[in-house]
Amino acid sequence: MKFLDLAKVFIRSGGGGAGSVSFRREKFVEYGGPNGGDGGRGGDVWVEAVDGLNTLIDFRYQQHFFAKSGQHGMGSQMTGRSGEDIVLKVPVGTEVLEEDEETPIADLTEVGQRVMLARGGNGGWGNLHFKTSTNRAPRNANPGQPGVERTIWLRLKLIADAGLIGLPNAGKSTFLAAVSNARPKVADYPFTTLHPNLGVVGVDGREFVIADIPGLIEGASEGRGIGDRFLGHVERCAVLLHLIDGTSDDVVGDAQTVLTELEKYSPLLASKPRITALNKIDAMDAEEAAEKQAALAEALDLPVMQLSGHAKLGVTEVLRALWDQIAAGRAVELPDDQSADTWKP
Repeated sequence: MKFLDLAKVFIRSGGGGAGSVSFRREKFVEYGGPNGGDGGRGGDVWVEAVDGLNTLIDFRYQQHFFAKSGQHGMGSQMTGRSGEDIVLKVPVGTEVLEEDEETPIADLTEVGQRVMLARGGNGGWGNLHFKTSTNRAPRNANPGQPGVERTIWLRLKLIADAGLIGLPNAGKSTFLAAVSNARPKVADYPFTTLHPNLGVVGVDGREFVIADIPGLIEGASEGRGIGDRFLGHVERCAVLLHLIDGTSDDVVGDAQTVLTELEKYSPLLASKPRITALNKIDAMDAEEAAEKQAALAEALDLPVMQLSGHAKLGVTEVLRALWDQIAAGRAVELPDDQSADTWKP
């Protein structure tokens, strides 16, 4: 299945049915009076977050969604049938935006969450409503209200507990494949990952979700490369894992490049809790790894861990560090009598 995280959709709710102009026709009743029914109500347009979806690819092949209009009223005071609603089913984590791609309408973060995007028009009154003591045979009825037309954008931000960031070829996909059942493409050239991947990770009997996004390069915030298109997928993460290629000649410069692009994209994203790890330590000797680790720790002013996704060295320690940050974030929502240490997803 192809991955699509942005889609433009045109929606229209159903129009209300027109009211009926009708009169009673009975034998031996000369002036039966009005009995026109009301028009039916038009259908609404809803968006709903459902389980089992992780892409907006369906909206590439269908961009127009129209709810049914209500039926017109009929004689004998019969109200027209209301139009059927239409529901746009989207993955959990989908944002609904106005046509300008900036103004938010809804943010669907839970399964089953529903939001009305366009309300159907009310049906018109039949002539029965216009009968008065002085107008005993009204010959007018209301038309139904028209439906609402609007253009919206759907933007998917994957729901994950931790996000992987780094330059292309930093080993993010290799790490994800080593710690989960996910099978992202792994190769020895940059930009192997072209769309985000999700993996469920287990450590010490606990599970959480990691998102791997395409690598960032210098100038990503200005449109270079493709990584900036997918940074929104790690905005919801509780912690970021910053992987740095240990075989690089300038590990400090590589780390600063990624952090600079994060800051330019979103200061809020750059301020998230972050675990920094020197990757690919299996491709160098212990002395070189220690020197690069110390250089990174001094330049970034934070602890730096060592790991190798390929050889699975230091992986468990990194996962535990990620879980500590995730559990700390979840502890805010825990009951008072339940600590983060005892809580399990």
